[in-house]
Amino acid sequence: MPEITHEELLARIGQAYYLDNHSKVEIANEHGISRFQVARFLDEARAEGIVHIEIRRPGAAVEVDAGALADRLGLHRVVVVKSVDDDFRQRDLQAQAVAGELMSAARTGMTIGISWSRTLDLAARHVTELPKCNIVQLAGALPSAGGGNPLELIQRLGRVGGGRTWPMWAPLVVDSAATASGLRRQPEIADAMSKADSLDLAVVAIGAWAPNLSTVWERVDNAVRQDGIARGAVAECSGRLIAADGTAVAAELDARTLSVTVGQLQGTPRVIAVAQGAARADAVRACIAAGIVHTLVLDESLALALQSHAATQGATA
Repeated sequence: MPEITHEELLARIGQAYYLDNHSKVEIANEHGISRFQVARFLDEARAEGIVHIEIRRPGAAVEVDAGALADRLGLHRVVVVKSVDDDFRQRDLQAQAVAGELMSAARTGMTIGISWSRTLDLAARHVTELPKCNIVQLAGALPSAGGGNPLELIQRLGRVGGGRTWPMWAPLVVDSAATASGLRRQPEIADAMSKADSLDLAVVAIGAWAPNLSTVWERVDNAVRQDGIARGAVAECSGRLIAADGTAVAAELDARTLSVTVGQLQGTPRVIAVAQGAARADAVRACIAAGIVHTLVLDESLALALQSHAATQGATA
């Protein structure tokens, strides 16, 4: 029997489990692997989009007036994407919206900065055309399962637009402030970080400073997490922590992070931000208060949470 590719193996395991109702033990025996490997391959198949699960609930549709929400939040534009129950599909829907906003906003000669998240990695794959412009990596590498990395993202956008790229050849978070300081002095890294002073457009993702709501949270130790909380952090954007009132948090993490600063984003004329899930509502409001969001791409659940809060604040004003 000819050897099959890893992707084909994931597809066969996905079909056997989700369509043919085979147990993990049965699949493991058939392929000569453990049931724990089967579980891991099923997770990988969903993360890579080989297996897509969507649950439709009749009558569960919701409506959000994006224009009214933008006015309430004081934003230039809000783009609301429908909420679905499959995490990968949700990210991909928002990624498509981000790609559309980026392609619409980009102009020849612009300097465009983009950070990294799983959603932004997918967004770069949906960008089919760009005018000739400069592309700057706004955050060091923080690879994640089921996604690429910032260097691939920047190179992909550079090929589409045919302009210059400024990659940041460094991790997002390092082990000490001294290490970060040394890396910032390296010419290639210094060039990329200084380009963030003159951005025309930036694309970033918003996380909340809490478990399962920030990729960075999962990559640092508990002392760093608690230090951020103690200093009032509720939001994380490109590794930078932000308090509820919009002020940048000078936590231990800040000195160890290689990325665009809150101040640089505040000086950027237009920032497209993406966020997902009602649990990130406080984080989004913090980033808006910081003045680093102009266009917000979000899902219905988050939009409803923001809408409800804005309505409550308006009623009590």
